Amino acid sequence: MAEPYPRDLLPVPLREDYDLNHVSPMMRTQMESGRSRYRQRFTSVPSRVTVTWLLDEGQALYFEGWFKESLNDGTLWFNCPLRTPMGMREYECHFFGMYQGPQLVANYYKMRARLEIRERPTMDRDWILYGPEYVRFGSIFDIAMNRDWPEQ
Repeated sequence: MAEPYPRDLLPVPLREDYDLNHVSPMMRTQMESGRSRYRQRFTSVPSRVTVTWLLDEGQALYFEGWFKESLNDGTLWFNCPLRTPMGMREYECHFFGMYQGPQLVANYYKMRARLEIRERPTMDRDWILYGPEYVRFGSIFDIAMNRDWPEQ
């Protein structure tokens, strides 16, 4: 079971330097003919995201204690609020190495880290099968279903 992110004590990561990268699920084999053969190597692949927190003194102190004690020096999984093309959600993550910081910026402390998201954030297969219109116009569909649709 993943540890909860202490949202009441720590802010969500900043948009500054936010960088989401996916681990490749495919394998490439060079053939003698000069062509390459590609195949799926994994069905479950992680994503890695670079995040930054800007914390006041008390938050920075708590962050370092939380990392050490609650996350066993960053080795345990935790649920972290992150923004992806799927929206702002909590994703199961763990630290991909040691965080950088605290770096003093004005009266705040800047912490940077790479997190590994357990599962690449993508939409369910069923949404792809419904057609691109549901994905492309998802915000309109959401408004229609939640605001304009008559209650039954």
